[in-house]
Amino acid sequence: MRPLNGITVVTLEHAIAAPFATRQLADLGARVIKVERPGVGDFARGYDTRVRGLASHFVWTNRSKESLTLDVKHAEAQSILQRLILEQADVLVQNLAPGAAARLGLSYETLAPRKPGLIVCDISGYGNDGPYRDKKAYDLLIQSEAGFLSVTGTEDTPSKAGPSIADIAAGMYAYSSILAALLQRGITGRGQHLDISMLESLVEWTSYPLYYAFDGQPPPPRTGASHATIYPYGPFPTGDGKTVMFGLQNEREWAQFCAKVLRQPELATDTRFAGNAQRVAARDEVRRLIVAAFADLTAEQAIERIEDAQIANAQVNDMQAVWAHPQLQARRRWRQVATEAGAVPALLPPGSWEDEAPRMDAVPALGQHTDAILGALGYSAARIAALRAESAI
Repeated sequence: MRPLNGITVVTLEHAIAAPFATRQLADLGARVIKVERPGVGDFARGYDTRVRGLASHFVWTNRSKESLTLDVKHAEAQSILQRLILEQADVLVQNLAPGAAARLGLSYETLAPRKPGLIVCDISGYGNDGPYRDKKAYDLLIQSEAGFLSVTGTEDTPSKAGPSIADIAAGMYAYSSILAALLQRGITGRGQHLDISMLESLVEWTSYPLYYAFDGQPPPPRTGASHATIYPYGPFPTGDGKTVMFGLQNEREWAQFCAKVLRQPELATDTRFAGNAQRVAARDEVRRLIVAAFADLTAEQAIERIEDAQIANAQVNDMQAVWAHPQLQARRRWRQVATEAGAVPALLPPGSWEDEAPRMDAVPALGQHTDAILGALGYSAARIAALRAESAI
């Protein structure tokens, strides 16, 4: 039995933050009913066609859900949605435009008196109040507002993160907050309102550079793929034109690195490099020593030395290498998930599952479950057909 079996989530969601949160609830066994616009659905369905004609973001964040199409501007569709929430939902999640859910009568303040046990989770760019409440918010814009761009990239060019980390951060806090609210409801019997903002989520994730710049001190510099405040820690070229990635964490490792990798043990006691702060200050000289030591080595030979010194290191993998990663293969972390375009591989959610594996059901086609959901609410086939003719579903 999965931990969220018997929990129903109704979600008005699009893009990444809310779908990522609710997909993880589905992984744990929750029934997730995804309300989508007739004809187009979640606009993430149209981001690209890279997964056998389906969108990569959508396939990633929407498995194991049921798709119900409703035009929420249609009076009877609004009634259907209200019934679904009040009769079946334990959790309502939404990341519509600011104020849109309230205008549909879906605010916690409106619903809680009618269903005190309901948990309502709002996900937005900036939160439900404050001067930025009504600003549009996309992932890259939040990376900018949260200061992430100021500490990411090269000295000359700020860079965004490749994945949508502001959305992912908000999705993770929504997910964990909903789990906590369900636990609390089990004690008190009451639901609650959760107000998750992308800005606050990413600022939390950026708190190390925030504290590093505390009280007016300079922030960490942008250093590309190298660590801004620990050195050496990052990518270094080898003589065969490849790159090795490694990092040091303490003085014992520095001594081992000097002796076994650089093969200059005297550098371990050189005052220029005595401690991480000094090595960061002498970053250019330390890099010159490493590049010189690797100039006559292949990447494989350099890694052999680094491994012999017991220094942490990693491959600089591209996406194709990750698909074939030997550790993921050895731990049997890939499963097949059905889609309307055929089965595709999907990574098992991180964590150890001893009793029952996570739920990894199909990615739904748009409106795939509409008739079944309405039928369970008591709608006849004829009435469902009429609603479809009216474009309500």
